[in-house]
Amino acid sequence: MSLPSNSQSLAIALTKGRILKDTLPLLAAVGIVPTEDAETTRKLRVDTTQEGVQLLLVRASDVPAYVEYGGADMGVTGKDVLLEHSGRGLYEPLDLDIGKCQLVLAGKKGANVSGEGLLRVATKYPEVTRRYFDERGQQVEIIKLYGSMELAPLVGMADLIVDIMETGATLLANDLEVIEPICDISSRLIVNKASMKMKHEKIHQLISGISLAVTQ
Repeated sequence: MSLPSNSQSLAIALTKGRILKDTLPLLAAVGIVPTEDAETTRKLRVDTTQEGVQLLLVRASDVPAYVEYGGADMGVTGKDVLLEHSGRGLYEPLDLDIGKCQLVLAGKKGANVSGEGLLRVATKYPEVTRRYFDERGQQVEIIKLYGSMELAPLVGMADLIVDIMETGATLLANDLEVIEPICDISSRLIVNKASMKMKHEKIHQLISGISLAVTQ
């Protein structure tokens, strides 16, 4: 399948790493193949074999912003990033069924999550964490970290962490355990609302083609 070649240009925001590697075959199924190695190039805009279609290589956490504010027409990012992003200027039409993991609440073995006193929670997902504990009717102090989350309970900086988990090996290696799963995570295709209206035919065909590739 290929997209209409006579329609407007299209920019798709992606991020290097596992998501890009898993997304490229889905794009190839609709005739979109980068003209150079997207994983190794230093360029931030990469042309593709589909006329008028470019890939934008940005940080995973920035994909929703690029799509919402029109820097890109479409993008692919994890549901964890979307849950943290509060923007409303995008659609989320398709679960790509890649990049699967879980967002979990974790801590030291036997950690009490409902004890007295204000719990401290380390995470790079402060908005998700705040909503999670608000739904439990529990106030917490949130410590924003960008990595090595598992270290925070070990050095006494936090009581708990909220982070994504693929296999649980890192938690196990640091004597931590899952206290409660929060939600399942996978990569999603997102679309700018204005682009969906202005470039409907091209984007609709792209969504349909990728959806078919996901199920095959």
